[in-house]
Parts: sequence; structure tokens; C-alpha cells
Amino acid sequence: MLRELRIENLLLIEKAELRLGEGLNVLTGETGAGKTVLAHSLDLLMGGKARKGIVRSGAPEAWVEGVFDLPPEWYEDRELADLLDRIPAGSEDLVLGRRISESGRTSAFLGGRSASAADLQLLAGRLIAFYGQHEHRRLTIGAAQLGMVDHAAGPGHASLLEEYGLYWRLHRKLNDELQELLGRDQARERDLDLHRFEMDEIDSAGLNEGEKDGLIDERERLRHAASLREAAAGAGIRLRGDEEADGVAGLLATSRDLLAGVRGVDTGLDDLADRVESISLEVEDVGIELGLYLNGIDADPGRLAEVDERLELIDRLERKHGGSIATVLDHAGWCRREIERLEGGETREAELRDEIAVAASGLGQTGSAVSEARAVAAADLAARVTGDLQDLAMAGAEMTIEIKPNPEGPGPSGAETVEFTLAPNPGMPARPLRDTASGGELSRVMLALAASAEGDGRTLIFDEIDAGIGGSTAGVVGDRLRRVAEGRQVIAITHLPQVASRAGRHFSISKEASNDLATADVTMLSEDQVVDEIRRMLGAGEGDDAATTHARKLVEANR
Repeated sequence: MLRELRIENLLLIEKAELRLGEGLNVLTGETGAGKTVLAHSLDLLMGGKARKGIVRSGAPEAWVEGVFDLPPEWYEDRELADLLDRIPAGSEDLVLGRRISESGRTSAFLGGRSASAADLQLLAGRLIAFYGQHEHRRLTIGAAQLGMVDHAAGPGHASLLEEYGLYWRLHRKLNDELQELLGRDQARERDLDLHRFEMDEIDSAGLNEGEKDGLIDERERLRHAASLREAAAGAGIRLRGDEEADGVAGLLATSRDLLAGVRGVDTGLDDLADRVESISLEVEDVGIELGLYLNGIDADPGRLAEVDERLELIDRLERKHGGSIATVLDHAGWCRREIERLEGGETREAELRDEIAVAASGLGQTGSAVSEARAVAAADLAARVTGDLQDLAMAGAEMTIEIKPNPEGPGPSGAETVEFTLAPNPGMPARPLRDTASGGELSRVMLALAASAEGDGRTLIFDEIDAGIGGSTAGVVGDRLRRVAEGRQVIAITHLPQVASRAGRHFSISKEASNDLATADVTMLSEDQVVDEIRRMLGAGEGDDAATTHARKLVEANR
């Protein structure tokens, strides 16, 4: 239920706060006073688009905020889990908000936190059912009529529709895959040749991740082998010495022997002798390693050519297949899988045909179940609406719902189309709603359909659903609205006193012009104020005692 509706700077309304209750709530006012602004504010809460110029002149932004009762069962709904995480645990209220800037940009809010228009559509669509004048046109649309029949079939039907949809999507996906496979037959051999060539080229290269860095290092050594040998040989001679001169190792050995002759006399010199000993050993080791390095240097120009050729092969494969050895190897794996898939094309074709047959069977079974459920629901809905139309001053009118096979075959919503037809008077043939019903008749059909929504706890909002209705029919419509509101919340924007007099709460919107800027105020009326407003709606002035008496009797008769 919508507990509070707050509006700021929306067209004529500078600030308004409506505290709504259970049962029938009505909003009335002079033509042009701003009743449609209230309807638009509710549309904004449902994630609708903001109209151009909706922000009140001179204001930087407009706000709409609605406080709803939070259905406790929503906490068990996985589809709503992410959204409800934004609300404090255990909260009993749900606050939806919409901000519209002067530039026309909008922002949505859920519990004071940022949300999207789609979030509001999801939540408000479960809280509010909006029936406006534009809904008359929606009644004539086949998809909308189909949705009404499906809703009438009950909550279990939704699960059946979901199962049908899964089969339909699977059947379509498998068929698309089969057509793609059949279309590739001519190109299969060409693709196989290409994939085999690329896979063999990569496999024959025998690539290993990390080998490229090692090859680059080896190429540098081979290119500078002479310089490396010269440096290593020269350094070795200077460390080990030769026939012409002693090397560093020999000089260190002499120093070591001199110091060994006085070891034990002075501990300070002994420490220095130990260091000379250590240096001498290190020099000998380095000399040996330089000799080994010198012997290991390969100056074979043939090896250099081999390394260059190997690196050129790796670079070429990397350029073709992603820029690294890892991506080259990945491409080889992909080629291998594609070869297996293409070579197994005939096997996959047979598998697909079997899978399509299974999906078609499931689609047929669930489709039949959907069709049967729709037939039962359509007959029941048509009977209920026809009965309600008798009570809505359309005696003898009969509504029928025709279900026909879809000429285009099964679709994502089923295998049939729906057409609502109406015979407004006895003896007249039933014709589609779009061809036969007047505005007033459509209003009553819409009200009958809304009243038939059993188990639907949403707030029902009627925006001048009584358009095109007058006289005694208006009283009948008012009675029906009040009965629909029993045990639920209904909000009706109306211009008929017969409807307004049935309300439990009555709000009036009035317009005042000051400083060249019109302002609309919304007020919840007391019982005496309700009588005054009903008298105004009857077209009488304040001094008309007879009209006042009539208005009071009209209100008292419906309390």
C-alpha cells in the first residue's frame, strides 16, 4: 500500500504531501488544476520518463517520493535480493524517489540510496497497477490482452510459461546451430586445411615458453665471441701469470708466505694474514672459472646461423598468432579443437537433430499445457467480466475472449494469439474491442478487468477511468470502485461526484495564481469540505442550499 506521496516543484505543485489510506482514495479538482500532475508523479515513481518542462518554473529540480508498505514475502524473492540489500534489515517501509533536474536529467533512489529507473520499474510494478486514459488503447493491443489472460490463469501459470520459454529458446538455439553447421559444409574442407596447416606449423616448431629469452642471450654471446675470449684470456693471464711475469695469484702467494713466517706473534697481523689467505683462494677460483669460461665459448658461425633462424621462426609465428609463444600455443590448441569439431560435423549434426527432437517434444507438451490453461482462464475471465458489465450499466453486454493459433507458429509467448471481443448490446455480433467499444464502454471493461484480478495486492490507480460516463452509470461505477477497494487500496482521479462521494479519503487540488505564477495545492478534505467539493462538482455555487443538501445526502448515503 502507498502510505505517503510527496511532491515538490512538479509543474504547478510547489509542495504537496498526501497521506493515503486503505480503501478508496479520490482526488478531485477543477479542470486544469493539476490532477494529471498527480498521475504523472506516480508514473515517475514507476520508472516512467519525465516529460519535458516538468520542473516548476524557477525551481532547480523537482522531487517525487513514495512511501510503501514493504511486503514481507519480498525478502524471500531472489529476484529482489540485490535491491532489498539497500534497505535496513527488518524495515517495514519501502521508499522510492525520483529527482528531475531543470535540464531534464533524472535520478532514481531506493531507500535514500542511488538506484536506476529499471529498479523502480521492477519494484513499483509489483506495488502499483496504473489504469489511465491511455490504458484504453492498451486494452486493444493483443500482447496486453494475452498478458491479462495469463495473469488470470494464476501464479502457477507463470511457472509453466517460464518452462515453455526455456524450451522455446533451447529449440531455437539448437536450430540456429544446426543451420550454421549445415551452412558450413561447403567451407568445411577449406577450414580444415587451414587449421591443419597452422597446427602442424606450430607443432613442428616445438616451441617452449621461455626459450626465446635464452636464445636471445645465446645470440649475443655468439656475436661477441671474439671479444669475450680476448677479455677472458687477458684477465686469466693477469690473475695466473705467464712466463714473462707473475700474475696476481703468484704475488698473493708470496705475500701469504711472508706473513705465515711471523704468524702467532701479533694477532692484528694474523687477522690481516687471514684476509690475504682468503683473497688468494678467491683469485685462484676466479682464475680457474675464467679458464673454464674460455674453453666453453663457442665461436661456431654455424651455431649463430641456427639461433638466428630459430628466432626468426618464433618471431614469425608470434606475429601471426598473438605476439607471444603462449598465444601461439593457445592458437594451436584452438586449431586442434576446431579440427575435431569440423571432422565430427556429421556426428554433431545427428546429435543436434536428436536434441532438437527432444526440445520440440518438450515445447509441444508445455505449449499444449499453456494453451489449455489459457483456454480455461480466458473462458473464466470473460464470464467474470461479462457478469461485472451487467452491474456496470451494460445490461446484455457480453465479452468473449477468442484464442486462435498463431499463424506464424509458436513464439516466445506461446502458440496462440488472443483477441478480446465485445457485444455491447443483445443481438449485436461480438467484435474486437478496438472496433466496437466507445470510450465509456472501454472504461467499464477496464474496471471489470481490474476487479477480476484476484490475489493481486497491488495499489490500483485509476486516472479518470470514468471518462465518457455520466448519469446513473456514474453511480454504478462508483459503487464498483468502492467494492474493488474493499481489502485493498484504490486511488481514483475523478471528475464525477457520484464516484467521489464513495471515497474513504478525499483529496482536492486547487489552483491559485499569484505574482504571475500559478500554484496548485492539494488538501485532504474534512467531511464538511467533502460536501462543499461534491456541490462544486455538481456545478452549484456556495449559496445553493438545495445543491448543498443534495451533496450532503449523496455523501451520507455512501458512508
